[in-house]
Amino acid sequence: MAASSHNPFPRSPNPSNRSYDSSSVSSATSPRPQVQLLGNLMGSNARSSTTQTPQPIGIPPLPPGPQSGFQPYTPVTATSVMGRDSLPPTESVASTPGLTSAQLSANVSAQKRAYRQRRKDPSCDACRERKVKCDATETTSCSECSSRNVKCQFTKETNRRMSSIKQVQDLEKQIERVRRENSNLRRTLAERGEHMDVDTEGAEQSPQQLIPDLNSEPKRRKRPTPLLQDPSRARTAFRNFSKGVLKPPAPYRQPQNALATFEHPRPPLPLKATVDKLLHTYYGAAHIMMPILHWPTLQHQVEELYQNTTDLQRVPISWHSMFFAVLAVGSLFSNDPYPDRTLRASELLEASRGLIDPWNNDFDLDNVRTSLLISLALNELNLKSAAWTWLGTAVRSAQDLDLHLEVVGVRSRVEADMRRRVWWAIYILDRTLSMELGRPFMIDDADCDVALPEPFDDHFLHTEGPVHPANAMPLTHFLHGIINIVRSFSAMRKAFSSPVIEPPRLATFDNHFIVCQKMFPEACEANNASLIAPHMLMPLSYLLSARLFLHRHNLAPGCPLEARSDAIQQCKVTAIDTANLIARTNATLADTATALLVTHIFRSTLFLLLTGCYDLASTCLRALKSIDVRRDVAVPCGRFLSFFLQILRAKQQELLAILPRSTTPGYPPQAALPDPRAIQDALLKDEELLIYVSADMQASIETAWVWIGSEREGPLTTPPSSTGGGLAHPENRTGLNAKEREEWGGWDTLLELTKGLVSGTASPAPGYASRAPTLPPIKIEQGGNIPGSGASEIGSSRNSPAAGSASGTRSTERISIANII
Repeated sequence: MAASSHNPFPRSPNPSNRSYDSSSVSSATSPRPQVQLLGNLMGSNARSSTTQTPQPIGIPPLPPGPQSGFQPYTPVTATSVMGRDSLPPTESVASTPGLTSAQLSANVSAQKRAYRQRRKDPSCDACRERKVKCDATETTSCSECSSRNVKCQFTKETNRRMSSIKQVQDLEKQIERVRRENSNLRRTLAERGEHMDVDTEGAEQSPQQLIPDLNSEPKRRKRPTPLLQDPSRARTAFRNFSKGVLKPPAPYRQPQNALATFEHPRPPLPLKATVDKLLHTYYGAAHIMMPILHWPTLQHQVEELYQNTTDLQRVPISWHSMFFAVLAVGSLFSNDPYPDRTLRASELLEASRGLIDPWNNDFDLDNVRTSLLISLALNELNLKSAAWTWLGTAVRSAQDLDLHLEVVGVRSRVEADMRRRVWWAIYILDRTLSMELGRPFMIDDADCDVALPEPFDDHFLHTEGPVHPANAMPLTHFLHGIINIVRSFSAMRKAFSSPVIEPPRLATFDNHFIVCQKMFPEACEANNASLIAPHMLMPLSYLLSARLFLHRHNLAPGCPLEARSDAIQQCKVTAIDTANLIARTNATLADTATALLVTHIFRSTLFLLLTGCYDLASTCLRALKSIDVRRDVAVPCGRFLSFFLQILRAKQQELLAILPRSTTPGYPPQAALPDPRAIQDALLKDEELLIYVSADMQASIETAWVWIGSEREGPLTTPPSSTGGGLAHPENRTGLNAKEREEWGGWDTLLELTKGLVSGTASPAPGYASRAPTLPPIKIEQGGNIPGSGASEIGSSRNSPAAGSASGTRSTERISIANII
């Protein structure tokens, strides 16, 4: 504090950062710094040897990770104390952590002292030396110093006599003043189109600073200052003589007619009726989320293409390749039977790839669209590594065209907006795939300043500008809503670098997601009971999966037990919201579900099964059953769920045999069952089940813990890459051979297993043997008073009294835990 150079006194040039009303002055010989004084006030356990940044009263500082326990997660509301920057003096006293009742009583009694016993305001240095009365105020020097023309300053050690509470209040005022000044300065610079260069090295940014505001434009990057005179002569000469040395920025390039063009045999066109059908499905599945094409222009180009199908060489090869990629994505969402849908999509993707020049050095917008669409299709085919590779091509070719920068002077408004839409679609896929695969982002937010797309649908967007008729919705696609969701992924990835995400940071993200939720129609809210269309779940899957990713991070073994428990509960809340939305759809998800939605339903089902929400889990399983082979990732998810249900059932059997039983008057102790809550609590703490529930967290070396120690089992080697097969073979798309795809049991078996978890009579699915019980079967002697105790062994058909026995008596038999339930 003493080293600061701020001086609130206009009367004195002496460097100081203390105001008069607090008398918070000190010298180099001060026996105790103010920070230590604040620490004593905040609690008796504060360390005096550690210098800490003063915190405003009422805002508890975040505890260091290794030194304190995890605080249970509670979302921040508008009225909670976390939303305030400072408090009034009386409220600050009451909310000071560590202030005991004895200290409060002492403060009250001190305030009630007689007037003559009260401590007077301190005097300045000159008045104290002359022992005269000092009449200085916060803004003016005292009359004594003014008459003598000396500095009116407060630096003596004796002037530090004041109450600790008043000192803390002054610190609050100083912090609030600095915040207000910084805010005003940032606002002024933003209005002038500049930004404040802040050295954030060593200072962690808050989540509020990392998460962009909804629909906010990215920060503009610096541009060179234009010359006073027009350099047209130099521009012409530079363009001529820089050929082969460099390429001008994309908007200023000119077509190179002398270059040899890439020629490739053009594949035959599909039937016009087939094309119309595939374009319709593409529009309903992909275009409403990522409108990278100007739809009226595309329709016009398709009509021109089919007017003359004999001379296909007149069509630009980049557009031709993009056209086949559009049809391939549309084929994946068509209602054609399996495997015709996938086979046709594979053929269209091969046709699109064959028209791509692998040595291309001059890209256009259709080249970028083609790479993006192929990446989308491969992601839907569950070929995520291939999709990741093609996405990298899309990112680099887009950056070669400067799509990541806002360009002034583009020829038409449609072209300018299409550039923005293509870039933001690439940004969305980059963020989504990176989060799912646990890989680094390919796009850095600091490198981009392209504006958001215009909030108008394609048929309202024209070359001269948008034309919006009265009483018409200007926007029906969900691109802007998805952008606001995925822009927070950079802050989430930064939060994931910490071993545990603390509750205040979790609350910040949750509040952001709540605001993003309001951008969707009102029917999509959790407390709404109206029916929704199935295609509404596709953009919502970005929001729901982000919430699950956020809280699932705290499942790691290094997190405190309270953090892991809260993570399970928050993931359960997201899974319940997902199941309720699925239950409110007015049609099947069979032809509209994306791979992202399928994998999110799969993750939600795992948490619902673990936490005992079996009815909602059945809702998710029925949704996956309706999708089935239409998405290649669905069958592997079903196989994993079948395995998980078997493990979960075996764990329940073990706990029923191990946990103590409650006693009921009038019944033998063996007839009672353990408390269901004790069983559920034990399941939630089972480390093996938490590994299975974490699912794709184990796919990244930074988040996985199941593979730790596997190097002791054998040397780690990279397997050779498998070649051949192509897109048409299901082994490549599912990762399963024919036997594995058939023997996992099917969706009906999963539904029966889930019902068995409720009734306690689940049977093993084919291919999985039930675990042996840890204790021998319980023997019941003359259990005639046990209601419903038809005793039998596992696999026995004796579920009723034997023939010839009395109906009121029961034989002595061995009974299993499953039949007790």
